[in-house]
Amino acid sequence: MKVLGATPTRNLALEMARVTEAAAMLAGRYMGRGDKEAADQAAVNAMRLILGTIDMDGVIVIGEGAKDKAPMLYNGEKVGNGSDPKVDVAVDPIDGTRPLAFGRSNSLATVAVAPRGTMFDAGPFVYMNKIAVGPEAKGRIDIEKSIIENLKAIAKAKDKAVEDLTTIILDRPRHEGMISEIRRAGARIRQIPDGDVAAAVMTAWPESGVDVLLGIGGTPEGVIAACALRAMGGEIQGKLFARDEAEQRRGREAGYDFDKVLTMDDLVSSEDVFFAATGITDGELLQGVRYYGDHITTDSLVVRGLTGTVRQIIATHTTDKLDNLSSIHY
Repeated sequence: MKVLGATPTRNLALEMARVTEAAAMLAGRYMGRGDKEAADQAAVNAMRLILGTIDMDGVIVIGEGAKDKAPMLYNGEKVGNGSDPKVDVAVDPIDGTRPLAFGRSNSLATVAVAPRGTMFDAGPFVYMNKIAVGPEAKGRIDIEKSIIENLKAIAKAKDKAVEDLTTIILDRPRHEGMISEIRRAGARIRQIPDGDVAAAVMTAWPESGVDVLLGIGGTPEGVIAACALRAMGGEIQGKLFARDEAEQRRGREAGYDFDKVLTMDDLVSSEDVFFAATGITDGELLQGVRYYGDHITTDSLVVRGLTGTVRQIIATHTTDKLDNLSSIHY
């Protein structure tokens, strides 16, 4: 029974927006400078600083690898100030590092949070074949079926012709067969250089014009995208992808099943999920960071799974006040 006037639970997504805003503001200084490592380190430094101030007992499930890769945000690192709630945390300090380094579009800072033990941990297996859609086509996709069958099902769900659908896929040689199949079906194609978290979220963002994400991308990005799409009412399915026989053998020995379809419940099993993203460079999803000398503006997407609330936050940050409060110079 629902009780009117019950006290609302805490929205961690709003606090995660502070994390992604800080990462975007610091990393955005490196736009077009060709230094991916410096940009990534700047985003990590900002994320770690703000994550440490948040009331939560967090563990990084999706991060930057093992502890010996520190000072990145590594898998297993504890974040937050240690108080409740106990949560899993997934970070992608820069989704689209290369686009940022070369001044291209759709680079984001992203964070997702869910109750402890509910996020999929793919270990060292970094690639996943994915299909993702927004709310209208939820329940209509099946990664085991052909691309043409899926496109027909999505078109029917959205009351469109297949020819009117826009697919989005990473521009990689491994996708040549998929692209040929999409073309045979007659759907439109957007090939992107990087950034498949943004691409997946676009499927649930009507203004983006994107209907479906297809192709092999990062497993960590797939988990983060699942958090966002679960909260936004969309759907993603995936299958772990081994780059060679040796990787497949190691995975099977470790108990991973490369034939298993990973559903939304496998990737993040709780509705109580939070997602935040801030634009670093301009894109269809969010505007990039703007610098004005005495202030900085950011554009963020903040999503809460329990309520399905999607917020877009346009923020103005006063630089001298930030610098007086922070150990990081923005």
